[in-house]
Amino acid sequence: MKAPSLTLQIFIGLVVGVAIGALFPQVGTAIQPGATIFIHLIKTIIAPLVFATLVVGIAGMESAHSLGRLSFKCFLYFEVVTTFALAIGLLLVNLIKPGVGVQLDAAATVGEIAKQPSVSDLIVHIFPTSVIDSMARGDVLQIVVFSIIFALAVSATKATMILELCQSLADVMFKYTGYVMKFAPIGVACAMAATVGEHGLGVLAKLAQLVGTLYLALFVFIACVLLPIAIVAKIPLSKFVRAVKEPFFIAFSTTSSEAALPKALTAMEHIGVPKKIVSFVLPLGYTFNLDGTTLYLSLASVFVAQAAGVNLTIEQQVLMMLTLMLTSKGVAAVPRASLVILAGTLSSFNLPLAGVALILGVDTIMDMARTSVNVLGNCLASCVLARWEGEFDDNKDDTKHSGGASAHAHTAEAEPGAEHSAGTQAQLPVHPVSSEIKSGQHQSTERSLDLEASLPHC
Repeated sequence: MKAPSLTLQIFIGLVVGVAIGALFPQVGTAIQPGATIFIHLIKTIIAPLVFATLVVGIAGMESAHSLGRLSFKCFLYFEVVTTFALAIGLLLVNLIKPGVGVQLDAAATVGEIAKQPSVSDLIVHIFPTSVIDSMARGDVLQIVVFSIIFALAVSATKATMILELCQSLADVMFKYTGYVMKFAPIGVACAMAATVGEHGLGVLAKLAQLVGTLYLALFVFIACVLLPIAIVAKIPLSKFVRAVKEPFFIAFSTTSSEAALPKALTAMEHIGVPKKIVSFVLPLGYTFNLDGTTLYLSLASVFVAQAAGVNLTIEQQVLMMLTLMLTSKGVAAVPRASLVILAGTLSSFNLPLAGVALILGVDTIMDMARTSVNVLGNCLASCVLARWEGEFDDNKDDTKHSGGASAHAHTAEAEPGAEHSAGTQAQLPVHPVSSEIKSGQHQSTERSLDLEASLPHC
């Protein structure tokens, strides 16, 4: 009998977790370490995978000009989409008014929420003092900055051995991801059981209108912004939906974008996005393209104002939107980052911080939705940027790779000689370096031919 797909296993885990948390709350909270173990295993993948894929991908760019062009397009796309997200959040919260009638307890305490960093702190934070420290803390933005500079140095010095090492590291990490993802259904079940067991199914009752408004706003954002973008960019929707459903469910059930990153990387490559683009766009998007989070922030800020009885003018709300566009960037590594930004925004507009304490009760439920939309938006961004660069492969057949990274493992075990083919599938696109490299290589003829065969032509 054929085993169910990983997506179905994750969905079953989600349902089982909810049932355990609702029927046996103590058991649900007791098995929470299972979710923590899964998140820890996922976090071990992030740093080496981002580093290896970025180095090989960027070293494969035709020139620094190509990298600069892709970076400009990324930030332009990110800003346009996040502006739409903010606008939709403001529009619906003003139409539905979920905060009207809510009694805001001015005496409520916010608890320990980190101080919002200044603009200068954010800029300084981008550049790591030690990449080892950055990797240990899981600071994706600092890892990206180091990897970009390192990759440019690899390309400039024609360091083919480093390139081969990074390619091998990427292959190993994709196999490693396949092993970890086998544990995903259990991790998801434990996470959902712990959430429902701790807060109960009635967690939605208190602030149901706020939660409902957020879910409606995210649905409108997907239907009115992301879907038209996908259609205009001629992204094959059926292939995209099949590829993104696993990362989406993982992000939704674990409230962790990091947990979905490895699966998202492999899934987007399997539907036709070159690895040199997906390995650049996705990590960058995790800091600068948080569609779900920015929409939530605009909605939550006005909700607190409504609950406090403060009538914000259109001009104040537009200024708030501009403020959020700036403050929502670069703090993804801060614990409870959305609450940090929300608290800073409320202070800037003299709104009571007790509103943050009011939202904390249902923050986990809202975090599930906004995190999964963050992942969905970044996956689409990688497809759109690939299309914009003219490098999206419409002929890529994703059906045989529906298992994502685990498909590599299955293929390698099931077929003779499959290790070679799986390695070929996992090869990151690296454009050939100049002919001087070939003349200067001190390798055997067979090794040179193997290396040349792994570097696709421009």
